[in-house]
Amino acid sequence: MKKPVKRNEPLVTHIYTADPSAHVFEGKLYIYPSHDLNHEQISNDNGDQYDMEDYHVLSMEDENSPCVDHGEVLHLRDIPWAKQQLWAPDAAYKNDTYYLFFPARDHDHIFRIGAATSSSPAGPFVPQPDYIPGSFSIDPAVLVDGDRAYMYFGGLWGGQLEKWQTGEFIADAEGPAPNAPALGPRVAELSDDMLTFKEAPHEISIVDSSGQPILAGDEERRYFEGPWMHTYNGKYYLSYSTGSTHKLVYAIGDNPYGPFTFQGTILTPVVGWTTHHSIVQFQDRWYLFYHDSSLSGGADNKRCVKYTELKYNADGTIQTIDPYGAE
Repeated sequence: MKKPVKRNEPLVTHIYTADPSAHVFEGKLYIYPSHDLNHEQISNDNGDQYDMEDYHVLSMEDENSPCVDHGEVLHLRDIPWAKQQLWAPDAAYKNDTYYLFFPARDHDHIFRIGAATSSSPAGPFVPQPDYIPGSFSIDPAVLVDGDRAYMYFGGLWGGQLEKWQTGEFIADAEGPAPNAPALGPRVAELSDDMLTFKEAPHEISIVDSSGQPILAGDEERRYFEGPWMHTYNGKYYLSYSTGSTHKLVYAIGDNPYGPFTFQGTILTPVVGWTTHHSIVQFQDRWYLFYHDSSLSGGADNKRCVKYTELKYNADGTIQTIDPYGAE
């Protein structure tokens, strides 16, 4: 019989998993990770080593139960518009339907975001024939906020966000100068059927405590990839990866579009280059789901999903977590 998953230990060890998006559906924790393949690859800033081809769904009855792998729920071969690299996904529930949102490169090698649907949170998921019109870059994260839903997305470097600064794809575009405002993630409200955008994506502004934009050269605080949105005590919390400084950080705002004021660090660096997460409330506790490369001994394209408890201070700030410290 499988043992319960301990905090800060891999949820599963029979496959490599990363980029966990956790949600509570039907009274259980469901986790939607990407699936790293056991391939030998040369790492580069374009992310070519992350050559994932399918998605699995994981679930846990509660913190004291084993983690169940529901198997493959979507494969690259079944997505007509997609050519390669099924990177970090997210899921949402609306209209009595479960939605899986995912990035992939199209046949022009440009990252787009697709959608697939299911009647069950465990899948399998049936993809739409084409990507969401107007979508680009990577790391979709969807917030269902009452009867409205918003998608947050975007990642630098391999995620191509800097190539969309004009609203059109420019293959050789570079990011802002270090002393210019950093690029922010994008947000767009989803249509009622969750399959298209109601509007053109907006860039989100992340500012410091004095209201000044975080600069592109401020790698301790600037946005890189992996946006996640959750609400707590009436506030909107935007959390994300800093990329090159290997931290998860967060900012707080008063509405889904921002601006968001930088607050601090959620998770200090883990083993491996990338860091990607989700935050979810379950049975009166809050949890951070994240990944590292401990299962593979440090290979940054062979990661494992973990979780730990997340705690707030009385003023609504989040207590910084050391992934390898004592609980």
